[in-house]
Amino acid sequence: MKLGIVGLPNVGKSTLFNCLTKAGAESANYPFCTIDPNVGVVSVPDERLGVLTEMYQSKRTIPAVVEFVDIAGLVKGASKGEGLGNQFLSHIRETDAIVHVVRCFEDSNIIHVDGSIDPIRDIETINLELIFADMETVERRIAKVSKGASYDKAQAKEYEMLKKLKELLENGEKANAYETDDEDEAGWLRNYSLLTRKPVIYAANVSDDDIADDGVNNENVKKVREFAAKEGSEVFVVCARLEEEMAELEEDERKEFLEEMGLKEAGLEKLIRASYHLLGLISFLTTGPDETRAWTITNGMKAPQAAGKIHTDFERGFIRAEVVAYNDLVACGGMLQAKEKGLVRSEGKEYVVKDGDVILFRFNV
Repeated sequence: MKLGIVGLPNVGKSTLFNCLTKAGAESANYPFCTIDPNVGVVSVPDERLGVLTEMYQSKRTIPAVVEFVDIAGLVKGASKGEGLGNQFLSHIRETDAIVHVVRCFEDSNIIHVDGSIDPIRDIETINLELIFADMETVERRIAKVSKGASYDKAQAKEYEMLKKLKELLENGEKANAYETDDEDEAGWLRNYSLLTRKPVIYAANVSDDDIADDGVNNENVKKVREFAAKEGSEVFVVCARLEEEMAELEEDERKEFLEEMGLKEAGLEKLIRASYHLLGLISFLTTGPDETRAWTITNGMKAPQAAGKIHTDFERGFIRAEVVAYNDLVACGGMLQAKEKGLVRSEGKEYVVKDGDVILFRFNV
């Protein structure tokens, strides 16, 4: 899973990136501090892996990972070259979703690029720049396809779709407002990698005082939640300043810190949960003396395709999957005991993998 982090300057974007990845991206109280796109790879927290590793005395444990891409703060006019944002938009084209950091805290010591706190205005500023960037992509494609539209049916069809898409963007709507059941159109839209077709997770960055109740009494957070609900996006509340403090702590100290603050989980866990939910992702597990590992797949994926995530040979030569639910396996204390109780199932090609399934694939190539 690859997530692109966007936001205006001074909203806590790079601070949050630092905390999530401990990659040490420079952050300071002025715009355009992040000069190169920062990339950090983070393990997905999953307590199940530790339990299985101990149970099987696995030599290594491999969690699922998330890749974060942090770009320079975008400002009004970024798509036309204002600030430094425009040259970095290409870095988030290949991401699965966009994490949009929105400032929901007051602090006279940290200058807001527009002079006041208004999360909806900030969201719309960023959205407009992403729309402009997509318009540029669409216009380039129109110029290319229009030449062959007069004699090639496929190009003529794409050209008509592009004209509708351009009109939609010109009206200030995001590209995800273009709905289609046509396979050709769906394929073209995927290939364009349009920024405003990507799912969005809003990170509402609040002060220390507002994090304990998850921003329930913060008017700015309420506005972000209402805005996100209308467009079907996810929201998670985070205090980047506290995350920064936690990033320096050892695991035990971090847990104590969370308890003292009245928090159940840190920002990374919240973000990953929101990401998995938004993108429809789940994890299945494999375990044994050599390795315990989490594999991320799309919810609804069948056993052979899940096997293909491990190796293409597994999918090609799929025979069956021996499946046990994680909770059943742990309760029984091992695969042998789970088999004796009839909790290990032999599943075929039509089996839809569930979150937390512990699977042994049988295949023959």
